[in-house]
Amino acid sequence: MFEPFIYFGLLASCCTYALVRGNVDARIVATLCVVGTLATLAFLSPMATRFSGVESGTLLVDLAVLAGFIAVALQSSRFWPLWVAGLQLTASLAHLLKAIDLDLLPHAYGAAMAFWSYPILLILAFGTWRGARRDTLGDDAPA
Repeated sequence: MFEPFIYFGLLASCCTYALVRGNVDARIVATLCVVGTLATLAFLSPMATRFSGVESGTLLVDLAVLAGFIAVALQSSRFWPLWVAGLQLTASLAHLLKAIDLDLLPHAYGAAMAFWSYPILLILAFGTWRGARRDTLGDDAPA
């Protein structure tokens, strides 16, 4: 019941922090998280049939966000974007699992899709904090 409030609170706080204090990588990832969340909400099936089959609209959104995260990770000088891209890949594989086994419980499919969003947001906030700390203390500060 409280899960949407927790997620949207975490999304708002982590992404706002990244947009205000983060470098270009953090701002792009934060923007992708917000746009991806809004697009996912727009493409979800009606509640009566949600997660009973592969959510094709959500699959396309997840793949687009994955491509964006990979692009950030490939050009970044920081390590945290690789974690974000890897976790998004894991979330995207939930669609493959549902396509392989259509009898997969809808709640399990939905949970597999949504679970990795939380650590992605926490890694974004931590990466932003570390980057801001490094900028404040200097590049030779201990890691």
